[in-house]
Amino acid sequence: MNFDGLFSNFGELTTTGLTQGAIYALVALGYTLVYGVLRLINFAHSEVFIAGAFAALWTWNGFGLNQDSQVSGLGTIIFYLLAAMIVAAVASAGTATVIERVAYRPLRKRNAPPLAFLITAIGASIAIAEAFGVWTDRRPQGAPALVSSKPLFEVAGVPIDAIQLLTIGAALVMMIGLDMFINRSRVGRGIRAVAQDANTAALMGVNKDRIIMMVFIAGGAMAGVAGLLYDVRIQTLTYSVGFLLGLKAFTAAVLGGIGNLRGALLGGLLLGVVENYASGLFGSEWKDFAAFALLVVLLMFRPTGLLGESLGRARA
Repeated sequence: MNFDGLFSNFGELTTTGLTQGAIYALVALGYTLVYGVLRLINFAHSEVFIAGAFAALWTWNGFGLNQDSQVSGLGTIIFYLLAAMIVAAVASAGTATVIERVAYRPLRKRNAPPLAFLITAIGASIAIAEAFGVWTDRRPQGAPALVSSKPLFEVAGVPIDAIQLLTIGAALVMMIGLDMFINRSRVGRGIRAVAQDANTAALMGVNKDRIIMMVFIAGGAMAGVAGLLYDVRIQTLTYSVGFLLGLKAFTAAVLGGIGNLRGALLGGLLLGVVENYASGLFGSEWKDFAAFALLVVLLMFRPTGLLGESLGRARA
């Protein structure tokens, strides 16, 4: 165990962990929304994230940018980021909507058992991932370096760059926006009502199918933004990257308390930090082990996660 490596790089490990954890948190929001309403795990959500990541990348390609492009001018960079974010959010929301209409709604109409939803979600996940694999010839796709990784300033001797600020800031803004949407909008009240008791909500005039579709759209939009941030941070994208990232995002949702939106944010940030600490202490090859070991240990002592389940009980 390399304690010197951990303590000497503690600040940098923390900031990079929070940055990665912010991406986990955004993807985890989709898992926790769907579970909070349907009591089902959408294992195709990792490919919803991939759809957004590729949509952002292809948007930049449409503007004539590639991995070797040099972009200058703050206004131009902001335009490219906003354009890609909108396209990514729409692409992921659209993908999630198709999954709901094709894979989930027919099963709900037939009162299928939960196992049928699980198998269907896994099948949809593999099908979408393979479609992107065929489309890209299974080759890595490079993204332009729109945001500089050079340090902007230091906090307690720890360098902070624009990518870290963008990723963490965007995750917090999207989380706050979603939280306000769930708690203060009419659709949000409908989501909480269906999460609490779908049949009673339907008797009160709530369109359950419309609400469920809105849940998939909202979760998909969050995953699309996460895909954009992944492109900006990693700058390389492969068709299969969603598998492990999706598992970790699901882990983050469970850590925070699946069904709790704020728990998804907390779980994502915690997971990112812990796996980074593990890489500093034991080596980078132990990062994934630490992430899932944390889940097992925490659930042994707190089965409902850190903040517990809340979307259906007054909720979120």
